[in-house]
Amino acid sequence: MSNDNQIWIVAEAYVSGTLPEAELTALEENLAKDPSFAVEFRECVDLLLSLDGSKKHHDFRSMLQGMQVPAVTEGIQTQKPARTLSLQSHYWRTAAIAAGIAILTSVSTYWLIRHNNSKIASQYSLLRRDLEKYKRSQNQLINNINSQKAASETPTAQVRYTGTGFALSNDGYLVTNYHVTEGADSIYIQNREGQYFKATVMAENPSTDLAILKIDDKNFRFGKGEVPYSFTAVKKGLSTPVYTLGFPQDEIVYNEGYISSKNGFDGDSSQYMLKVPAEPGQSGAPVLDESGNVVAIITGKETESEGTTYAVSSKTLLQLIHSLPQNSRLRLPKTNKLTGLSREQQVEKLESYTCSIQVYKK
Repeated sequence: MSNDNQIWIVAEAYVSGTLPEAELTALEENLAKDPSFAVEFRECVDLLLSLDGSKKHHDFRSMLQGMQVPAVTEGIQTQKPARTLSLQSHYWRTAAIAAGIAILTSVSTYWLIRHNNSKIASQYSLLRRDLEKYKRSQNQLINNINSQKAASETPTAQVRYTGTGFALSNDGYLVTNYHVTEGADSIYIQNREGQYFKATVMAENPSTDLAILKIDDKNFRFGKGEVPYSFTAVKKGLSTPVYTLGFPQDEIVYNEGYISSKNGFDGDSSQYMLKVPAEPGQSGAPVLDESGNVVAIITGKETESEGTTYAVSSKTLLQLIHSLPQNSRLRLPKTNKLTGLSREQQVEKLESYTCSIQVYKK
């Protein structure tokens, strides 16, 4: 049963007063700790109450239409017929107003839900880079790939989107966003030296917007040694200074800022909210703390607030990595070699393990 159906079932039981005491207690706890669920549950309850009110008024109106009370007459019938008193005319206006209010409430609730959903969609912007929008030369990209001997094969389609990825292990495993690679006919990465390598999706999770890729070339290496950073398994606190590297343009770009909320868009606990500038092309970019630990992966930004960026936590990434088959041979770095280095030295090392993702679609 889907989560949406489950919410409606619980909401109906809650409105009708048939929800068991234990489930009511669990519901109250869930509402308190999950703001996103609380919003959705309240919308369901409001809509059910409105629809229930509309039904009751409709039933009342039907009853009035059939209700007439004849007056009692005694003796012989006179020339004047017995008078009939109709309640319909007396109460029709009241019933109509009540029914109208209930219907208006239902319509208003539906409009608000649709309007809020539309507003939410307009506030969240994914950060893959659409090359058609930026009018970059597709033929030049393909010619560049053809000229690189390191590429395993020539793409059969034109580049449609670009994003950012970074290494999970030195032998070719990397991570980016699911929305970057979704529906791709083929995927290539471009490394620091400008060489192109074909990659294959090994695992993905649309709900958390993550995709793990593997370079097809068995001899591929990102750098001369093991990946120099580590991945945090717990969430960092508010105000933690962070920085990121990504590809909003052809060359790698550095940005820095801080964690402004431990939950992401619409209260998503799998994300952070960051105060870090981000532009299309930075989807999948690593977010690191001052010690060189990866804390998140950039996924989107707030369109109506300058510098507000959303990033999937490294804790969520580790959950996806642990779901891979044991024979995948993905081995995360055991030590952090960036700790104690200056920011400039950290960035210099990171560049070898951060790459541009090139997505080809017909």
